[in-house]
Amino acid sequence: MPLDPTKHADWEIAQAAEKDMKTVYEIGDLFGLTKEELLPQGHFFGKIDYRAVLDRQKGKPQGKYIDVTAITPTPLGEGKSTSTMGLVEGLGKIGKRVSAAIRQPSGGPTMNIKGSAAGGGLAQCIPLTPFSLGFTGDINAIMNAHNLAMVALTSRMQHERNYNDEQLLRLTKMKRLDIDPTNVEMGWVIDFCCQSLRNIIIGIDGVNGKRDGFMMKSKFGIAVSSEVMAILSVATSLKDMRERMGKIVVGYDKQGNAVTTEDLEVAGAMTAWMVEAMNPNLMQTLEGQPVLVHAGPFANIAIGQSSIIADQVGLGLSDYHVTESGFGADIGFEKFWNLKCRFSKLVPDAAVVVATIRALKCHGGAPVPVPGKALPSEYSGENVGWVEKGCANLLHHIANVKKAGISPVVCINAFYTDTDNEIKKVRELCESVGAKVALSRHWQKGGEGAIEFAEAVVEACEEKTDFKFLYELEMPIKDRIEKIATEIYGADGVDFSGEAQNQLKRIQGNAELANLGLCMVKTHLSLSDNPALKGVPTNWRLQVREVLTYRGAGFIVPVAGAISLMPGTASNPAFRRVDVDVETGKVEGVF
Repeated sequence: MPLDPTKHADWEIAQAAEKDMKTVYEIGDLFGLTKEELLPQGHFFGKIDYRAVLDRQKGKPQGKYIDVTAITPTPLGEGKSTSTMGLVEGLGKIGKRVSAAIRQPSGGPTMNIKGSAAGGGLAQCIPLTPFSLGFTGDINAIMNAHNLAMVALTSRMQHERNYNDEQLLRLTKMKRLDIDPTNVEMGWVIDFCCQSLRNIIIGIDGVNGKRDGFMMKSKFGIAVSSEVMAILSVATSLKDMRERMGKIVVGYDKQGNAVTTEDLEVAGAMTAWMVEAMNPNLMQTLEGQPVLVHAGPFANIAIGQSSIIADQVGLGLSDYHVTESGFGADIGFEKFWNLKCRFSKLVPDAAVVVATIRALKCHGGAPVPVPGKALPSEYSGENVGWVEKGCANLLHHIANVKKAGISPVVCINAFYTDTDNEIKKVRELCESVGAKVALSRHWQKGGEGAIEFAEAVVEACEEKTDFKFLYELEMPIKDRIEKIATEIYGADGVDFSGEAQNQLKRIQGNAELANLGLCMVKTHLSLSDNPALKGVPTNWRLQVREVLTYRGAGFIVPVAGAISLMPGTASNPAFRRVDVDVETGKVEGVF
């Protein structure tokens, strides 16, 4: 019997369940993998030789494709990964051959306030501890590949400073790139939230000594914001990965021309770090269904999608394949819809919008929950008025999904404190706009509690879709930004800083860049660019302060509001509660 989630922490439930979990060989057999396609890494998880699977499945029917997104969350999150695991368990309960693709957790949120995104309660994937702490090394490979580009850049700048053109060619076999130290677009990455590294100066002793680097301003981002992570999400083959890797722009020369990793002759070595990381990882739910883990989180500062490769593998081996997009339908689903589906040419059959009574109350006027502090008392009692008002946010996200021509299913991710009247009001409002609604108690009851949810998704998958993109790539970039802002976020328009306008002018004037996709960077805590504005904000304009170029990944990155590519660690982070039982070696406190 699994532990009761109302009495035990997620890590305790996971550790108890791990005593009876299937071996990676059993999961591989269940998933339909051959012995050669499974690449075990220990007894309970491993990697999949995606090339072998895709070659074997070429031309065969594919399963139904389901994306899981959500309403605008509170800072606590609303259980999107939990609902993904619950849906997979529920589909398993009704006899469907099912798989999921989720994103690998970053050490930043795992050791900060959000947790590892393995799900929760009786709807999570296991084994939890290795999943949360480095797993098979994909993020480490991404960090090494990314930081190797910065090593190549900074060492090149040092050598170009130290030698004249003749010496440079004779000693290093390199021609001068004449990189502008004030126009370096790339920075370093680390897989933690560390606000002290957002803006730094490197090579401090390099002013007087030739051996101590090149002194200049630099920066760190969190690893999952790296363009290398974005490339892992959208690459469809190793050849595609190698070509994209060589297009990464690290900075510009003094004439304003882009300097790429190919120019630095480092793209091949970067790709070498990523060869094994290209293979998706294989885990299982608490109830033994296969779960693919590939690529990283953070749809507010990154693409925030599980990989195209993982979805291709899942669709080839399952009747129903559930994938996950980060945060709400305004950012995570929008990127799934207009970036990932465009690159993959995969068409979804349904989309799930996860909602909680807690989040609806927050959008309706209840105090905003603060991570690390007790939930305000207003959330423990019934308040249908707050729920009804907060449903405006939910209906906005339903409308976003409908614009893609996909059937939306609202999953009410039930907490045991929710009341019948509150749930009834959500059903009533969602059904009034033609959305299917399912109450799911997967957190408390696992697959048994998700049967209604699973049946609603199966029904939605049988409906005819009319999938269409929000914009075509021929549309000017500025117009596309405004279309996303007004039609998806609900803004009155967009204001561009002077820097952003100059960057847009340069991008739009470059034929190679003008037709790239858009990967918006915006807070996940509001439909607007102001995290304090809840519900459906009105009378506001999106503020775009800069526009980055991710030439390798294939998109332009407008950055809106005060959001940073390096999150900060909170005052009461999770690492304070993580420890090791020195007798057994088991890690405690990871959630």
